[in-house]
Amino acid sequence: MPRVRVISRNFMEMVAGLPPAKLDLLYKRHWTCQAVLRSLPPLAKLYVMRLLYVEEAVPSKSLQDWALPDAQQKHQVAINRMEKLRVILVERKKEVCYRMNPVMQKQLLQALSISKGPPRDVMPGNVAVRLPTPAELDTYAMKQWESVLLQLVSSASSEAPIVSPNFFVIDMFKLAGLLLSLKPNSAPSITDTGFQFLLMDTNSQLWQLVQVYVSAAEDRGTDSGELIGFLLELGFHTVGEAYSVGALTTPLQKVLEELAALGLVQLQKGMKEQWYIPTRLASNLSASLSESSDMQSSEVLGTQGCIVVETNFRVYAYTASKLQTEILRRFARLEYQLPNLVVGALTKESINTAFSSGISAEQIITYLSKHAHPHVAKRMPVVPETVSDQIRLWESDRNRVELLSAYFYDDFPSTEVYETVLNHARSIGGLLWEDASNRRLVVREELHGDMRLFIRRQSGAAGQRG
Repeated sequence: MPRVRVISRNFMEMVAGLPPAKLDLLYKRHWTCQAVLRSLPPLAKLYVMRLLYVEEAVPSKSLQDWALPDAQQKHQVAINRMEKLRVILVERKKEVCYRMNPVMQKQLLQALSISKGPPRDVMPGNVAVRLPTPAELDTYAMKQWESVLLQLVSSASSEAPIVSPNFFVIDMFKLAGLLLSLKPNSAPSITDTGFQFLLMDTNSQLWQLVQVYVSAAEDRGTDSGELIGFLLELGFHTVGEAYSVGALTTPLQKVLEELAALGLVQLQKGMKEQWYIPTRLASNLSASLSESSDMQSSEVLGTQGCIVVETNFRVYAYTASKLQTEILRRFARLEYQLPNLVVGALTKESINTAFSSGISAEQIITYLSKHAHPHVAKRMPVVPETVSDQIRLWESDRNRVELLSAYFYDDFPSTEVYETVLNHARSIGGLLWEDASNRRLVVREELHGDMRLFIRRQSGAAGQRG
C-alpha cells in the first residue's frame, strides 16, 4: 500500500499556514507539540532535542556545523520545515540566529519530565459498560468508511442510489472537487478526480478529506486551530477506550458527530452520559504524520486483499463488499455475482470507459496489485505482465492523437511566397502540416502573430517586385 508522506506533509503545511498567534496558541497543547515533533524529518527532530534545554539564540552557523558536509541538503530541509511550523524562530542580530519557540519548548520539557497518560480521562467502567471489542470496532470503522465512499460511488451510478445521501459527506466531496453539480439544485455527479479518488489507498483518501474538512472549518463556525489541535490530540487517545463527550466544548461535540460519519470515532450513549470511542483510523491521524511511517490502510482497518487476476484477463474478487464491487465495475465488465464472489473480465471497452473517466492505466494496475488476494500477493508480478502490458497499450492507443490549437493558411499569391513562409514556419518550430501542391500549411496557434506579420511583409515585397 502506498506511503502517506505527501498527504501528511500537506496537512502540516495547513498547520504551518495558521497565523503565528493561533499557531502559538495551538502549541500550548501538550499533545499538539508531540504530534508536530513526530512530523519533522529525522534531522529536525535531532535539532529540537538539542535545542530543548538551550535558552539562548543559536547562530545558524553553529546549527550548520551539527550536520555532516554531505548532509547539508537535509540540513536545509530540516531548517525550512522548522521555520514554517514555527518550531524555531529567527532572530537577526549581527548574524542570523535561531531560538526554539518558547511555547513549544515549555510543553516538550514538561512532556519529558512528567509522564502523562492519555490526553483525556477514560470513562469509568461502571458507566461505559457496552464497549465494543477491537474486532467490532474495526468492523464499525470499515463499514463507516465504506458508506462514505459509497456516497461517491452512488453519484456515478445511473441506477437508483446505492445508499441514502449523507449531506455532510456530499458537501465534503464537493469542496474537494470530487463531486460537481452542473446545474443549480441538480444532483451532483462524480468528477474525473472523484474516480481517481476511489482507487487511492484508505490513508490517502482519509487525509484528503480531513484537509478539506479543516479548510472549511471557519465557514461552519468552528475555530480551525481548535479543530486541528483536537484532531492531532485524537491520535494519542487509546483505541477502544471511552471518553466523555461532556468534557468537550460545544463546537467539538458537533465535530464528534461529523468524525463519527467518517468512522474516526464511535458514539455511544448511556442513561446519563455520552461517550466517544476512537477507532484505529483516529489513531492513524497522528501516527501517519511521521515521515518514516509505513502504515498501510489494510493494517488500519484490519482488512486484506481479495482480488485475483488471471492471464486470460478474468478477475475474481472474493468479497461481499458493495464498495469493492462498485469500484471493480468502474474498469471491469462484471459477469456474475455470488454472495461472496464477484467474477468479471478486463476488456478493451471496460478499460476505455475507465480512461474516459480520468482513471489511468497505472492506477488500475496499482489498485489490482494492492488489493490482491493473499494467495497471489506474494507472486511477482502480482498482476500478470500480459494483463498489465495490455492495459498500458490500450492507454497508449488513446494517446496517439494530440489535439493542438492551430491556424490554417492558404491562398498564397505565388509559389515563391508560399515556400518562403513555409521555411519561416519551419525555422521557428511552428509547422504542423503542409500541402505544397495546393499551397497550404498549418502552424501552431501561439505563433500566429509572428506568421501574420511575416506573410504581410512577404506579400508586400512580392507586390513591389511585380
